[in-house]
Amino acid sequence: MTDPVVPLSGNKKRLMRSAARLYAVQALFQMEHSNQDVDGVYAEFLEHRFGAEVDEGTDMIDGDVDLFRAILDVAVDRQAKIDQMTDRALVAKWPIARIDPTLRALFRAAGAEMVSKSAPPRVVISEFVDVAKSFFPEGREAKFVNAVLDHMAREAQPEAF
Repeated sequence: MTDPVVPLSGNKKRLMRSAARLYAVQALFQMEHSNQDVDGVYAEFLEHRFGAEVDEGTDMIDGDVDLFRAILDVAVDRQAKIDQMTDRALVAKWPIARIDPTLRALFRAAGAEMVSKSAPPRVVISEFVDVAKSFFPEGREAKFVNAVLDHMAREAQPEAF
């Protein structure tokens, strides 16, 4: 006899979606710096990151696999469009090629959700500002990310504002 499937609580689903967004930023960063393709990075993250034990007794949270894959696929397939949106949101002296590679990956992941309209733009902004805070806990990057993503969201989904 098999155990019954227990549905995930709303909070658990939210945490898994948040984790998927964080992992997507890490994966996009890794793809840029290692020349790995999307399928290789996807497989590596599922095998070694999602739910992996970091230290004895400390596990990484499982991520929402479907959201993770969707963000990666859209970020790769529509990278030129997302990068152009990001460029328009940045100051003229700072094109996307000149910004921190972690922020570039973050903007691509968030941009993927915005152009695919998979979540309300305010949710996407809030989630990725939190991701920025996890990468840059002491800096002003979170405010910068908020401003850039707000501009990108208004371009990608003006009807939501």
